[in-house]
Amino acid sequence: MARNFEKMASIDAQLRLLAPRKVSEDDKLVEYDALLLDRFLDIVQDLHGEGIRETVQECYELSAEYEGKRDTQKLEELGKVLTSLDPGDSIVLSKSFSNMLNLANLAEEVQIAYRRRIKLKKGNLADESSATTESDIEETIKRLVVDLKKSPEEVFDALKNQTVDLVFTAHPTQSVRRSLLQKHARVRDCLTQLYAKDITPDDKQELDEALQREIQACFRTDEIRRAPPTPQDEMRAGMSYFHETIWKGVPKFLRRVDTALKNIGINERIPYNAPLIQFSSWMGGDRDGNPRVTPEVTRDVCLLARMMAANLYFSQIEDLMFELSMWRCNEELRARADELHRSSKRDAKHYIEFWKQVPPSEPYRVVLGDVRDKLYNTRERSRQLLSNGISEVPEDATFTDIEQFLEPLELCYRSLCACGDRPIADGSLLDFLRQVSTFGLSLVRLDIRQESDRHTDVIDAITKHLGIGSYREWSEEKRQEWLLAELRGKRPLFGHDLPKTEEIADVLDTFHVLSELPADNFGAYIISMATAPSDVLAVELLQRECHVKQALRVVPLFEKLADLDAAPAAVARLFSIDWYRNRINGKQEVMIGYSDSGKDAGRLSAAWQLYKAQEELIKVAKQYGVKLTMFHGRGGTVGRGGGPTHLAILSQPPDTINGSLRVTVQGEVIEQSFGEEHLCFRTLQRYTAATLEHGMHPPISPKSEWRALMDEMAIAATKEYRSIVFQEPRFVEYFRLATPELEYGRMNIGSRPSKRKPSGGIESLRAIPWIFAWTQTRFHLPVWLGVGAAFKYAIEKDSKNLPMLQEMYNQWPFFRVTIDLLEMVFAKGDPGIAALYDQLLVSKDLWSLGERLRANYDETRCLLLQVAGHRDLLEGDPYLKQRLSLRDPYITTLNVCQVYTLKRIRDPNYNVEVRPHLSKEYMESKAAAELLQLNPSSEYAPGLEDTLILTMKGIAAGLQNTG
Repeated sequence: MARNFEKMASIDAQLRLLAPRKVSEDDKLVEYDALLLDRFLDIVQDLHGEGIRETVQECYELSAEYEGKRDTQKLEELGKVLTSLDPGDSIVLSKSFSNMLNLANLAEEVQIAYRRRIKLKKGNLADESSATTESDIEETIKRLVVDLKKSPEEVFDALKNQTVDLVFTAHPTQSVRRSLLQKHARVRDCLTQLYAKDITPDDKQELDEALQREIQACFRTDEIRRAPPTPQDEMRAGMSYFHETIWKGVPKFLRRVDTALKNIGINERIPYNAPLIQFSSWMGGDRDGNPRVTPEVTRDVCLLARMMAANLYFSQIEDLMFELSMWRCNEELRARADELHRSSKRDAKHYIEFWKQVPPSEPYRVVLGDVRDKLYNTRERSRQLLSNGISEVPEDATFTDIEQFLEPLELCYRSLCACGDRPIADGSLLDFLRQVSTFGLSLVRLDIRQESDRHTDVIDAITKHLGIGSYREWSEEKRQEWLLAELRGKRPLFGHDLPKTEEIADVLDTFHVLSELPADNFGAYIISMATAPSDVLAVELLQRECHVKQALRVVPLFEKLADLDAAPAAVARLFSIDWYRNRINGKQEVMIGYSDSGKDAGRLSAAWQLYKAQEELIKVAKQYGVKLTMFHGRGGTVGRGGGPTHLAILSQPPDTINGSLRVTVQGEVIEQSFGEEHLCFRTLQRYTAATLEHGMHPPISPKSEWRALMDEMAIAATKEYRSIVFQEPRFVEYFRLATPELEYGRMNIGSRPSKRKPSGGIESLRAIPWIFAWTQTRFHLPVWLGVGAAFKYAIEKDSKNLPMLQEMYNQWPFFRVTIDLLEMVFAKGDPGIAALYDQLLVSKDLWSLGERLRANYDETRCLLLQVAGHRDLLEGDPYLKQRLSLRDPYITTLNVCQVYTLKRIRDPNYNVEVRPHLSKEYMESKAAAELLQLNPSSEYAPGLEDTLILTMKGIAAGLQNTG
């Protein structure tokens, strides 16, 4: 690895020349990135020596040169450098580039926050691309009133009646460990403070030291999860965001809504119990294909969430007591305080001294002291039940429903207002009331998700036990007839003597957990792979049979293209049943899945089918007088419905949101949305403002000729996609060789298996690893495949279609969002990198398939630019273009490192040919033994598995999409 001194002296200058240029005067991204990179390289040199630093810099330089000229010779040179490293140095290098990508992401976040502050100070958020990707609540409300002539009262009524329910899921797409995320947050804070205007020299020196310390702590932390997380671990990780940002973020955001309303002349606040923002969870409730989510797990996560909620309230109630020290109160509050003082029943003996100390002249403290006692008991009861299954704390000494909790708080609020202390009431007490209304006693409501076949198995066992035949073999009509007869009757269907397999017992035990725990723990019961009304009625019957006190609303989930197409008819049949219409009381929720529909037919066809299905479902609901809430099962990547929140909402069909929206927030998207206070605030703004705007100013409906062209294009796209993914006999083999799909499970980033069934091809693979594998190679095939065929078909069929497509892009939000997201994916892609994977990993007889796919990629890219009317990718978004170019050299090094590591793993002879130092003597050396200690269970040569996983995590961090 000898290098001449002159080259060493100029390396830093060369790296700076290769870095992207500033985009505007308030662009500090290059500056931030340079500072973090300098600090990091110093740490690498201190810990691992100058040689490793030189290698890191050389790899960066070669990658940057490749990215600038697309010279494949540079990839070969890079490969030679990487294959010359011993396994220990390979780990250090891949860990270095993974860390540098994380630091680049942090620099971006600080830059975005900085530019946003500048715009807020200038009072202008409508420049550059922010108008299309941001939803500022104040700007949205002003625009509705000033530009669209809505009355302030209309806006206020719409806001206080709308609901956005954000559903946290544990889908395995968050590749960064929680301990690292916390360190990243501290790096971000240091960087922000370092560039503050009022910083002193001493502050700067101390912050610089802190920055170096935190960067080194990140580098020295093991990035790799050595064991898969349990569902309880996933739940704790998800709930940590409530403690860190969401808990305080919600009242802060609602105050901003109040301010925005005041600015248009509404002097009334959003009511504290308005369901503006709600939170739900699938963590510990999503058992679809996840055998690790058992009834016991569901019980545990509910009790854990209940304990966490009580603890958050408890930690805050004393501050409220300290604040409400006034003595004036109304008669109602005085009577309650006197009663509590006279009462001798004190269940929380730990606080009995408090009652001796608080005089009757501080009535608010007396009433809130009783609330504190009950919160203490509520927390302790949940903790004891979680630990031992039993509790010494009696249930009547706790809060068992939200109304009990709200009542004394409302009493305090009314009293303050009656005594002329409304400004005090609208302070911390109002914030607390809003938190109670938002989070309840359960923090989040847990959804249950299960496959429809599992319910069919249970009902089939019941009918066979009753001697009336096999439910599974019945027609849909017969199933409905029998289910409705049982639902209208009262006889119990089965007893303890029902023969049960392990799977049947699991389903029934889950329903028993629903019956045992408080009803406010739960939200919806979601049926995946739902196809018919009997799927819904079966769950209704099982809830009744298992004595679920307050039945969960039952939500059918339609995912695959055929199921989406049939969904409106299935829902119409469901609504035509009198018993069911009476049961739902005019409200129904339907979930549509973006992941499997995209895997089934490709992104373009899936997006169009989802659009049409929503339109038809809304028509059916209106026909039967039912208010329909659409539940959008979106992932983080474009291939799974991901994209900017604002655009995603505003591109939905008219009348499909109507003030009520549920949407999943998955994996790494949770961190991107709620990892910091400012991110949490922006996320709540985006969802609320875009939902309001969609309801009060719906997007245009597509013209009939646009629809007709989209229908034809979707057919062409689906045909092309399926001809390769499902009908090309060589495709599955090619996919598994050309991507790290087979190695995906080693990342241990989720509790759920990567396949629904252990065997099978693409159809059995979950959407997340399907997308993840192609993302790693920067080929993104599931997103663009079929799109080129659709555009080509349209343009060749009629010369008028290209102008029509351009008109659709400029006027129709749905089509524009679809094209813009595809353009972003192409900007992140690199067929040259994908070709390197083919060259090293794919057998020669499959090379022609890879070449064909890359030719398709290039053709699709050209057609996409033609339709969008762009000369180059992202020409309208220089900031995103800059951010991607900043990351590319880091990602390229990791791609090359990954592909050579995969080659070594899959071809043992390659180690001997290219790396003779991996001899028997080396394998028995102390260095190899140390690497083996890192991962003793690995079946690969020492160091290879860790290197591979680090490249996967680094590429995921760089592309900011893991699934």
